[in-house]
Amino acid sequence: MRELVLHCLEAQAEALSDALLEAGVLSVSVEDADLGTDAERPLFGEPGTEPDVQAWERNRVVALLPDGADPAQVYEQAMAGAGLDPIQAGGWTLRDVPDADWVRLTQSQFGPIHIARRLWIVPSWHRDDPAVPGPSAPAEDAIHIELDPGLAFGTGSHPTTHLCLAWLEAELPAGATVLDYGCGSGILAIAARKLGAGATDAVDIDPQAVQATADNARVNQVDLQAMLPDALGDGTYQVVVANILSNPLKVLAPMLAGRVAAGGQLVLSGVLERQADEVAAAYAPWLAMSVWQARDGWVCLHGRKT
Repeated sequence: MRELVLHCLEAQAEALSDALLEAGVLSVSVEDADLGTDAERPLFGEPGTEPDVQAWERNRVVALLPDGADPAQVYEQAMAGAGLDPIQAGGWTLRDVPDADWVRLTQSQFGPIHIARRLWIVPSWHRDDPAVPGPSAPAEDAIHIELDPGLAFGTGSHPTTHLCLAWLEAELPAGATVLDYGCGSGILAIAARKLGAGATDAVDIDPQAVQATADNARVNQVDLQAMLPDALGDGTYQVVVANILSNPLKVLAPMLAGRVAAGGQLVLSGVLERQADEVAAAYAPWLAMSVWQARDGWVCLHGRKT
């Protein structure tokens, strides 16, 4: 396969990327043309938000061409679609993409993840990995959650997911009813069931996340209910866990607090250490929240409704 490489300025990057996709390329990436030089500069925003600037001052736009595509024709079509002058743009170059087993390379990035003492997140291609303690070995007392990376958030690798899983392993009361709000892949709801929770509901605003949760629950042979928010009935839970981000957690404070039964517990993550106090303040009318643990700049907040 081949890649078509173009250069453009910051204001042109988005339009050019869209025009390349319209011209039939398989994918587009935008890179800092000054990468590796003294002029290189970072481009980032707060977690959960888009950066203020969407491209660098000078950009390298890389488009993956389908087999048989004429790069000159793709270039001219993209330039016209973006409203750019092909002559002033400086032309294009081609570079070969080496043959590789992309599936194997992708899988190599996702190995088993050991959470606390008992929990292991195990991608399907590591199901028989001898380095991972078997769930049937009494001496190990290991609990496997089989989970492959997908469209929905939650593979166990992010500190916020890790913190929630660690809390569930250490603190979840046996037989407790659980609500996982913002379930993503369903990893927290599945872990709760495997750790001995009772009836468990998993809710997300994204239909793909709801489907992913249902599929992952089936793979892990656990019984839970996955649904969109409108389908969640009335009632409270002994444990409510939400791994989202600080702003939605503050907006959802009345609803999430209202879902915690008397004597029940609320577990929140997706919160940076510097945001902990303001998130706790949003829940103060209903529960006293405090930091349970911190990891890599993120915290897990915990509170009990009295």
